[in-house]
Amino acid sequence: MSTEAAVASPRLLARYREDVQAKLKDEFSYGNVHQIPTLSKIVVNVGLGEATQNAKLLERTADELAAITGQKAIIRRARKSVANFKLRQGQPIGAMVTLRGERMWEFFDRLTSVALPRVRDFRGASTRAFDGRGNYTLGIREQIIFPEVDYDKVEKITGMNVTVCTTARTDAEARALLAHLGMPFRR
Repeated sequence: MSTEAAVASPRLLARYREDVQAKLKDEFSYGNVHQIPTLSKIVVNVGLGEATQNAKLLERTADELAAITGQKAIIRRARKSVANFKLRQGQPIGAMVTLRGERMWEFFDRLTSVALPRVRDFRGASTRAFDGRGNYTLGIREQIIFPEVDYDKVEKITGMNVTVCTTARTDAEARALLAHLGMPFRR
């Protein structure tokens, strides 16, 4: 018997390996298994312009982002000074998390099956948010759609950008991959 505990792979990753790979291979007639697109990383980014006046707000946002993603958030700093925004170079203005591996699959599963259905008046994700290289960016207006965030402890409603990076070469391949994985696209 092994001393390491057997860890189950994420539900969505198992579905990808069992169903989605075969569907994509038939749909795009790939000759090699390595041509089939997959998720490579997910970047969750929160920008806070008000963080220049209130440093505690950025700390709370980073803690919420860590609760949502399951990984510690990195504080992002301004690259250059902008006098009109009262912003100095090196000042903290946002937080981000880059997810890879099992955490990425778990987060994408929670995003598509739990969080997005909780959005008020949700009509589906836009199909026009691809960048031409197979990556998709989704804007979320409120962090409270995630069940990990306690609504009573939220000081300020903040939005976030979720960028899903894939190994797909075209937007059509990436759209098919995300649709098969459960992304609710607009019809």
